[in-house]
Amino acid sequence: MARNTRSPSDGLVSQSGWIGAIARFWERTYAPDYVGFILLLTAYMFIEFLLEPFHRLFFTNNINIQFPHAQVERVTPTWNIFYSGLVPLLVLVVTSIAINASTHKSHVTILGLFISLTLTSFITDVIKNAVGRPRPDLISRCKPVAGTPKDVLVDISVCTETNHHVLHDGWRSFPSGHSSFAFAGLGYLSLYFFGQMHILRPRTDLGRALLAISPLLGAALIAISRCEDYRHDVYDVTCGSILGFSIAYFTYRRYFPRLRSPRCHEPYQSREAIFNEGLGKLKDDEETGRAAREFDLSDDEGVD
Repeated sequence: MARNTRSPSDGLVSQSGWIGAIARFWERTYAPDYVGFILLLTAYMFIEFLLEPFHRLFFTNNINIQFPHAQVERVTPTWNIFYSGLVPLLVLVVTSIAINASTHKSHVTILGLFISLTLTSFITDVIKNAVGRPRPDLISRCKPVAGTPKDVLVDISVCTETNHHVLHDGWRSFPSGHSSFAFAGLGYLSLYFFGQMHILRPRTDLGRALLAISPLLGAALIAISRCEDYRHDVYDVTCGSILGFSIAYFTYRRYFPRLRSPRCHEPYQSREAIFNEGLGKLKDDEETGRAAREFDLSDDEGVD
């Protein structure tokens, strides 16, 4: 993956004063990533708590949405955050300490996890609200008023459920948020293991491979539980899982080389190192140009 090779002499970075100082800080730190992370988190919270999904019309006799509404979920949202967010975080922190990872490596590893989880949650909720697909347990949530026609498309106005969240969440079936979040966190952890242990190298032992794959099995079990609770069907959890793992891979590759690279266990150079290299090249160019000018000047002075 090509890295940023822009010279510090470009644009605002070369300017003096506070504008140049801010530009240089922006270039040599991970401030852009943190700003993007905060914006994503803010947008996700806005969508999750303030926006309602699109409500598709439905048939009350549609057997695909007549499953019971489970009052107790096998994996609640809180436990999903624990399994898919907190557990990978703790494992990454402990692993970084155990292998005596550099500050830069520990930083981008954990930052990548947070970005993977937040970006996945944001995209998942955008799609959920836009699609407005009924969950398999919609009729149990809706509790249609008595006498609602069975072979006619009806809308949310026929529902008698008074719990706002229970009712409106019935139209957030696609894709599965549990599945995408699980694969965003546990999938990222699995990719990290793949890179640190060089799993894709020839003749890697089975023990390491199983350890690297194990987080994916955990994510798959979380996704399957959503079908068992009748919150989603196979299509929902499959698409959610693909979405979560794709974003995990995208985020991981922003900081680490491809998994077949001989140095896949080390992250790319830090932004500060790249910035300083650019400054070094700039200084070398200036010194070369100054030496040439001095040579030309002394040569001219030697002519009487």
